Amino acid sequence: MASVSMTVNGKTVTKEVEPRTLLVDFLRQEMGLTGTHVGCDTSQCGACVVHVDGKSVKACTALAMQCDGADVTTIEGLANGSDLHPMQAAFREHHALQCGFCTPGMIMSAVDLVKTNADPSEKEIREWLEGNICRCTGYHNIVKAIKAAAADMRG
Repeated sequence: MASVSMTVNGKTVTKEVEPRTLLVDFLRQEMGLTGTHVGCDTSQCGACVVHVDGKSVKACTALAMQCDGADVTTIEGLANGSDLHPMQAAFREHHALQCGFCTPGMIMSAVDLVKTNADPSEKEIREWLEGNICRCTGYHNIVKAIKAAAADMRG
């Protein structure tokens, strides 16, 4: 076992973990943060995307030990109490989900995109989301939601 410390959604945590523990397993099993989903275990679907030091990372391909000392934000850490993050609110308002399995990863990826590019085009949004798979929606409403949230986040 090895000790790992990180800040998760604003709280500093230190846990003993097996060195091979994936970040997604650490978040789900050790922290009880089940909003980060395990979809494919091969970095293909994007359901496990979280932010590590402000950048989107697929948590199924990162070891918890690699995040020692890092600031990790999950979907649970985006909202401010009952006030949804603008991206979460836009996904709800624009019906950008059906089953919801991919939604946390899509939202986390989209937030990173808008931090990088405050006014992304539809093409840029679709390219950014190539690593996130949705089997239900066809992406049209997801793109609409991201455009709307980007406008809201710009002020």
